[in-house]
Amino acid sequence: MSGGAPAVPSARRRPLAVARTRAELDDVLRGARAAGGDVGLVPTMGALHRGHAALVRAAAAAADTVVVSVFVNPLQFGPGEDLDRYPRTFDADLEVCRAQGAHVVFAPSSEEVYPGGEPQVSVEPGPLGSVLEGATRPGHYRGVLTVVAKLLGLTHPDLAFFGEKDYQQLVLVRRMVADLCMGVDVVGVETVRDAEGLALSSRNAYLDAGQRRAALALSAALRAGAAAGPEGAHRVLAEAAARLASAPGVDVDYLALTSADLAEPPPRGEARLLVAARVGSTRLIDNTVVLLGDERS
Repeated sequence: MSGGAPAVPSARRRPLAVARTRAELDDVLRGARAAGGDVGLVPTMGALHRGHAALVRAAAAAADTVVVSVFVNPLQFGPGEDLDRYPRTFDADLEVCRAQGAHVVFAPSSEEVYPGGEPQVSVEPGPLGSVLEGATRPGHYRGVLTVVAKLLGLTHPDLAFFGEKDYQQLVLVRRMVADLCMGVDVVGVETVRDAEGLALSSRNAYLDAGQRRAALALSAALRAGAAAGPEGAHRVLAEAAARLASAPGVDVDYLALTSADLAEPPPRGEARLLVAARVGSTRLIDNTVVLLGDERS
């Protein structure tokens, strides 16, 4: 696990409960609410790695009761995507949750989350849901926001934790929570990377050794772009694009420089550089903060 994480207070460590149904979840959370304190939610699709562990640790340091949901959400997968082969490692996931200080794992079936089949009412992500990832994966963010809204409604957390690697998702969840007055504090947690810089992802398991080496071009491009930040937006994109263009086996979907809320980048100050690419049959995403100078100065 990555170093420097805050220790989980011993008073907050309790035996890990597993809830498979809404009724079981209600029973567990009723007791937690009666004991007082904040509830933190970490929504996941399982196949937990060190990035997820960092989310659980952050939740355990901030909340008195930590709920980790493990649910591969069919609504966010499009036709031909990897729903059936998405990694499922539930026993190992439980060990990660236990080790990082979670108290409840909510692992429902699709029928439990979507009784009666696909919901007739869903959360529409608006214009931001149709760009970047949304342009390549139509309907993806409708599925993401719908399941997140359901999980928030089922757990009623005070805080919810999301990784910055899925940056567009984080921005959209924050927007949904604000626009729909959901009363949850959405906490972003920094991307966790391996020693070579590759952003940790459950889909990294699909990469063979050669593809893994090729995938390092994504983080290398982001670093090159960020280093060019003082020279302005044009140089950021040029440097990042040059790194990607020289990387064999990397099929770039998009490379974009935006503001922190995914609008047009500012002339100066904090921006976000995002990339998506296919390596072999695996689609990977990554992003980083960029501090822009003024290229005219």
